[in-house]
Amino acid sequence: MATSPDVRFPSIDGLRAFEAAARLGSFERAADELDVTASAVGKRIAALEELLGTPLFTRGPKALALTATGKEYLAQVGAALGLLAAVPLHRRAAQRIEKLRVSVPPTFARQILVPALERFTAAHPGVELEVVLSIPFLDAAATEADVEVRHGHPAAHGGTPLLDEQVVPMAAPALLQRLPPLCAPADLRHAPLLRTPLEPWAPWFAAAGLDRPEPAQGTKLVDLGLTLEAAVSGQGVALARPSLARHWLASGALRPLFAVGAAPAYRYYLLPHAAQGAAADFAAWLHAECDEAARAAAALLSPVA
Repeated sequence: MATSPDVRFPSIDGLRAFEAAARLGSFERAADELDVTASAVGKRIAALEELLGTPLFTRGPKALALTATGKEYLAQVGAALGLLAAVPLHRRAAQRIEKLRVSVPPTFARQILVPALERFTAAHPGVELEVVLSIPFLDAAATEADVEVRHGHPAAHGGTPLLDEQVVPMAAPALLQRLPPLCAPADLRHAPLLRTPLEPWAPWFAAAGLDRPEPAQGTKLVDLGLTLEAAVSGQGVALARPSLARHWLASGALRPLFAVGAAPAYRYYLLPHAAQGAAADFAAWLHAECDEAARAAAALLSPVA
């Protein structure tokens, strides 16, 4: 907005000194509130009066008093100062808060990140987190994320891998009751296998010594969380990271089938981020949480007999 050349703006410090002195009745009390000296308050008010060309206080042996012009001016500038004080960024506490935007794939967010978030926020009260979900199958970068977890090939993007663990087949007890006994990997020929392009079966087939093509029948689920949900409901055998299935493995809703694991075709990984500040703190914390999640999940792997 254009400003007329004859408009003269006073300093904010001068206005604050005037308002505080008028409200508290003395330069000394205003000085205590503003954390300056009484002399500084007097000088700021004198500079304000010189700019306005009129006295705002009557000086005398009695308590400080406003002139008629001072009373009118206080009503005008008091409202303006109130509006400025209401702006969140003008508050000291708000200025100390460091905002951090984190982008993560949906299943990673639900199974790894969110259950642990309270530990990060408790350790870093000066960081305000914003968590947004990405679309892992597209492997597309999120907009303006300070820290980004992706699912794919870390080396292709200079990423740092997370969740160092193997994928294993797992199924719901209800499904296992309907099938012939699954005593060896080859017995999976009797079982429906859940399909997702995010976790292909080929690496596990190779590790288990099976010469089998990728399953070609059945619904394809383009989400790891949906694949696990389908397994829990007894629709088929899922190939999954134990860390993502921890609470289902712990409750018995899913059971690992064999002692054979394989490196996943794709990895969760962190994209490069700021080397210092909240982003670096969050990344270090997330690495530790992922390591702990993988260890806790590994302890739950006792294949069904």
